[in-house]
Formats: sequence, C-alpha cells, structure tokens
Amino acid sequence: MQQETVKQSSSFKAISKLQDYKALIKFNLSFMVVFSAVISYLLAPKVTEYNWASIVLFFVGGMLVTGSANAINQIVEKDTDALMKRTAKRPIASGKMTVNEGWAFAVIAGVAGTLMLWHFNFLTAALSAFSLFLYAFIYTPLKKVNSISVLVGAVPGALPCLIGWAAGNDNLSGGGWALFAIQFFWQFPHFWAIAWIAHKDYTAAGFKLLPSVQGPTKYSAIQSIIYSLLLLPVGVLPYFLNVSGIISLAIVFIANVFMVWQCVRLYNEMTLQAARRVMFSSYIYLPIALLALLIDKVKI
Repeated sequence: MQQETVKQSSSFKAISKLQDYKALIKFNLSFMVVFSAVISYLLAPKVTEYNWASIVLFFVGGMLVTGSANAINQIVEKDTDALMKRTAKRPIASGKMTVNEGWAFAVIAGVAGTLMLWHFNFLTAALSAFSLFLYAFIYTPLKKVNSISVLVGAVPGALPCLIGWAAGNDNLSGGGWALFAIQFFWQFPHFWAIAWIAHKDYTAAGFKLLPSVQGPTKYSAIQSIIYSLLLLPVGVLPYFLNVSGIISLAIVFIANVFMVWQCVRLYNEMTLQAARRVMFSSYIYLPIALLALLIDKVKI
C-alpha cells in the first residue's frame, strides 16, 4: 500500500513537472509558430514528396528553438509576470521552477533545436538562431521601452515562414518572403487586440504595446485597420509568385476581408467584445490562410 502511494506521488510529480515545462515553452503559441514553419516548408517548390521523418525532425527542432525563446522570455519577465493575473501562474514567476532550471532548459533546447534544423541546411539553422536571439534579447526587453517593440517582435514572429522555406528550398526566394509578409502584417491586429484586452494588466507591469500612449483609442483601432488592409495586397503575392493557385487566392482574399471587417467593427464599437472578436478572428485567420495555400499545392 505504501509503495503504491509512493508511485502515485512520483507520477503526480512527473505530470506536474511536465505541465510546468509545457507552460514554460508556451506550448500553444509554440505550436502555432512551428505550424506556420512546417506549412512553409511543405510549400517550398523543391519539396515534391512529403518525407514524414524530415517533417517530424523539422517540427521537433522548431519546437525546441521556439520553446527556448519562450523560456528566456519568462526568465527575463519573471517579476512582471508575477504582477499580472494572466501570467502569475507561469512556472518561473510562481516559483515552481528556478531561474537556473529555466536557463538550463533554454540553452539545451536552443542548441539541440538549432542542430536539428542544421540537418536541412546552415541557412535554416542560422535563421532559427537569429530569430531566437531577436525575440528573447531584443523584443522582450523592448516591450517596456516603446510600442515599437511590436514592430520588432513581428520580425521573429514571421521568420518561421522564411525558416520553413529555407529548409525546403535551400534559399530565401520570393515565395518565402511572401509567406513572411503575410505572417508579419497579420501580427499587428492580432497582438494589438490582445494588448487591448489586457491593457490594465500590461500597463501595471510597465509594458507599452498599443500604438497609442493613451491605450485603447480610436488611433489604435485605425492602426489595426491599416495593417489588416495591407494584408489584402500581400495576400495575393503567393498566387503571382506561383506558390499557390486560384482557389487559395480566393480563400485568402475572403479571410483578409473578414479581418478588415472585424477591425472596422473594433473602430466603430470600441469595446472589449470587439477586441476579442479581432483576437479570435486572427487565431482563425492564420491556419485557414496557410492551409488554403497548401491544399491548393496538393491539388495542383
């Protein structure tokens, strides 16, 4: 009976520790980031057959590098995370994990992930390392300085598309940059909607993320409209660069119009509910747009 109790206790501790690491790497965010990289890899013209071993290796390597960046982010922001309700339970902020343990994981995961991605080519590994550095050591501290941090953070946020393209095509040709541009401009209404919803928390922690110093204002809503409008011309680039066909062009265009509409509703209503609609619409937009491009390639 005592042995069973010990086993149950050990199992509980193991599960709890796994949950801590899942939170440390921000699993859902990391998955979405790596998802865009994998789709971009599959869209590369040189990838004519889907090798599942390569896809899994690329996915795992991407998750490790992204997880490393998110771990460093939580180490740097542990004090401010503790001040915000939505982040106070993160493992390092709550004290469930030490800073040293976080650093150990970040270094091991970052190095291991980069080496895995080097399997594809040096360019892929170099871009991954650069993305990690830019996100963890430039964007993260800049969030407390100026709202331009969102612009800076949009670069490593969109680099997964270039990383995937580089892994599949061995270069940084036009198709990869088109995918980068879609994910780059998508991030502005996405992150500003999140910053709008969590404005009080972010302000209390000293973060400056909205484009207006006054916070959720008409100016911030207009900026969201502008960047969602920029997605309209950017969204047609994959078609004209022969990355995809007419079906994906139509789907992406409809998705872009939907994003613009939600941002316009935010401007008209100026409510938290409208900001949530923009946020959830952006979560839906990206996988729909990327999968539309991939489905069209498979069809072709």
